[in-house]
Amino acid sequence: MQECILFLITTSLSCAALYDRPHIIFILADDLGWNDVGFHGSDQIPTPNIDVLAYNGVILNSHYVQPSCTPTRAALMTGRYPIHTGMQGNSLLAAEPRGLPPGKILPQYLKDLGYITRAVGKWHLGFYKKEVTPTYRGFDSYMGNWNGYVSYFDYILQEHYSDGEYNGFDLRRNLSTAWDLSGHYATDVYTDEAVRIIQSHDASPLGPPLFLYLAHLAVHSGNRGKLLEAPQAEIDKFKHISDPNRRTYAAMVSKLDESVGRVVQALQRRHMLENSIIVFLSDNGAPTKGRYPNWGSNWPLKGVKETLWEGSVRSVGLIWSPLLQQTPRVSNQLMHVTDWLPTLYSAAGGHVGHLRHDLDGVDQWDVLVYNLASRRTEMLLNIDERARTAAIRYHNWKLIIGSIRNGALDGYFGDDGKETSYPGYNESSVVHSLAGRAIIAASSSVYINPTRAHQIPYIRSSATIPCPSRNSFANIPCAKEELCLYDIDNDPCESNNLAQTHVNVALHLRSLLVRQRSTLVKQYNLAPEAKEADPKRWNNTWSPWIHDGCALYEEKDTYFNVCDRTKPI
Repeated sequence: MQECILFLITTSLSCAALYDRPHIIFILADDLGWNDVGFHGSDQIPTPNIDVLAYNGVILNSHYVQPSCTPTRAALMTGRYPIHTGMQGNSLLAAEPRGLPPGKILPQYLKDLGYITRAVGKWHLGFYKKEVTPTYRGFDSYMGNWNGYVSYFDYILQEHYSDGEYNGFDLRRNLSTAWDLSGHYATDVYTDEAVRIIQSHDASPLGPPLFLYLAHLAVHSGNRGKLLEAPQAEIDKFKHISDPNRRTYAAMVSKLDESVGRVVQALQRRHMLENSIIVFLSDNGAPTKGRYPNWGSNWPLKGVKETLWEGSVRSVGLIWSPLLQQTPRVSNQLMHVTDWLPTLYSAAGGHVGHLRHDLDGVDQWDVLVYNLASRRTEMLLNIDERARTAAIRYHNWKLIIGSIRNGALDGYFGDDGKETSYPGYNESSVVHSLAGRAIIAASSSVYINPTRAHQIPYIRSSATIPCPSRNSFANIPCAKEELCLYDIDNDPCESNNLAQTHVNVALHLRSLLVRQRSTLVKQYNLAPEAKEADPKRWNNTWSPWIHDGCALYEEKDTYFNVCDRTKPI
């Protein structure tokens, strides 16, 4: 009898251990500028919902990512530097027969711990064959765009190749084309889906925990000719911004912020917020200028997307959770996007010893919870062996070698967000935002004291990076093999190259890069197969065109293998 009771108790404890785990909501913005959130000091674009999470959680002021979309997503999902998966080069093209290499990734690890895994939004890790799409890589469901960008209302991607332009629709529910959502604004569509997932999730005490990966298209630019899009009513809220492109961008940021508020509100209404971890990041800095500009601002940081300057690889970042101690605070502990896989696995109750041994990411969960010293003293920012560029952080030092586009992107760009004509920062609107009210409603259940309006100015000031005025910057590019060395703690805007005065430090960091270079897997960007992937062959959609080594064709949303035309796939 005692053995039976012991068995029942043990079984109950096992169930509790399995299901008493935090819901994980990972929100990834696309190309969001450092200076385009209010908590970094800009008054130009209010972001009250994002800000209230920052002011009640941990602001990650030294969080690093990759210079562009696909490499950051690959690093996040694998916990490995892109140089170890061959993903360190250019982002994926639509007709490129390439995807994230095989191997266990973040959602699959969380499924091992009992999580339901959902993905919404931009994938950008391949779709040339269905086996590289989200539902074959560990997600229980997916709704979003497979490619790097689409137009925000019609979901068309226009790709330009040497033999012409290719146009196709790109919005999917799992593998099915979501034609019915054409005409609806992408940020709202992805938010609606995220809210629906939360509302339908089994939130009972013994229900499974949820991992929701919400990777917004916003605020990436769209196709040439209509780079920026937002509902006109939202654009009209920003008449204080004179530049019409920047005004539309502000509206896009505002809709992104609204999305965050709606998601947090949905979690609170389902009583899931009390046991949630919410991470908000940008995949890289804003392309203020370049091939596909979005008029975002990384001020006062140097550089834009695709470069290795801080304005590209030092991302907007925060984490909020009732599990965190000593909040709110601004963290300057080094953290890299590869760290999230072991960190979230640890937060979910997993033992990091069960992860693959060659991860580049490190478990930072205790660091985040208890405000401990970072487990990192070194991080590789990237090595691109084709572009001949590289960068690394070591303690307070950063070394950069090489430059792209003849240094055209090596300057300081974007609005400082502090013009006197802009509305003053409204702390009260932050506290009473959708997310703010949700945090207040949930606070009594988890014994936390929400941050009040009078506390915000100090936190905001602590998260603002001070740098010299624009006119005093020594804009020295890293040409060819030149070493550029910066003391990032004292010179976050990379205005003073110390390579000549700290030669030994520069050579030591160079040796660290050489060591990393010896482990590099060559990038395998492939020539686009435009004829095979042509959307005209696939009912005017971007669709997988390879199956078991054979091309595919489609009839009425059903795939057939050209090697065996009788059997649908």
